[in-house]
Amino acid sequence: MKTINDLKYKYSNLNALEKIIVVNAVIFIITLLLGVAKLTFIKDWFALPSDFFDFLLQPWSIITYGFLHAGLFHVLFNMLMLFYFARILLNLLNEKIVLSVFFMGIVTGGLAFLTFYNLAPESMVVKTNSVVGASAGVSALLMFICIYLPYTQIRIFTFNVKLLYIMYAFIFFDVIGLLGPNQGGNIAHIGGFILGYVYAKQLQKGNDIGLSFQGIMDYFENLFSSKPKRKVRMRTVYKSEVKKTADVAKKEFNALNKQKQIDAILDKISKSGYDSLSAEEKEFLFKAGKD
Repeated sequence: MKTINDLKYKYSNLNALEKIIVVNAVIFIITLLLGVAKLTFIKDWFALPSDFFDFLLQPWSIITYGFLHAGLFHVLFNMLMLFYFARILLNLLNEKIVLSVFFMGIVTGGLAFLTFYNLAPESMVVKTNSVVGASAGVSALLMFICIYLPYTQIRIFTFNVKLLYIMYAFIFFDVIGLLGPNQGGNIAHIGGFILGYVYAKQLQKGNDIGLSFQGIMDYFENLFSSKPKRKVRMRTVYKSEVKKTADVAKKEFNALNKQKQIDAILDKISKSGYDSLSAEEKEFLFKAGKD
């Protein structure tokens, strides 16, 4: 009993994306056990089918397919990327925005998959029954980060790679992959990229397109929460108030983002000297010093 309580305590202290990683790992183990027990048809109920009418019979699959994976490498790669993104994004934004990008990326990727497989000419389609994987959400997060911090580096094994180059590589292989056997998965990835781009660009303008999705998340969180519910007084919120709040959030985010870039450049100077800076970094530091 003590061990279970310890696990619950450790899980409660994880950030949102780390919790998603744990859930994905648990679900992957469960699907392996289902395979051993010859019950793989249960997994099919939660995968996103390529046929639109099959999808209408299991609409929940537009979300649940993002928690299933085709193999060990598939789940490890997605969760590793998610772990790196958690460290970067959650230092910049609140969890609700990050979760919105991830889940809306999964939904958009799923819709792109369904649209292509039901509207594209049959000669263009590589037949598949369904698609699984969190890659569309991961792709959305990658694009989102690259809009704000294109030169941020992450460590892969023994070397550092700029996120911008990783994104270019993802897009290149996804476009090439449209002609391969994993066509459906690559289409979902591209859908995620589009969502991440649109979300980031709108947030830069002060518009959070994920507010409605965050409201849905709040509803389900309150529905299953053990905390007593409080009555909230309703008040009218005018458009000018919403715009003012969005403008404040945008200014705060830009200031935080700018300071983090400055800190990263100063840290680079302390380690490798001023001459190690790129022309863009020197220009950024010069302009920041004049503000």
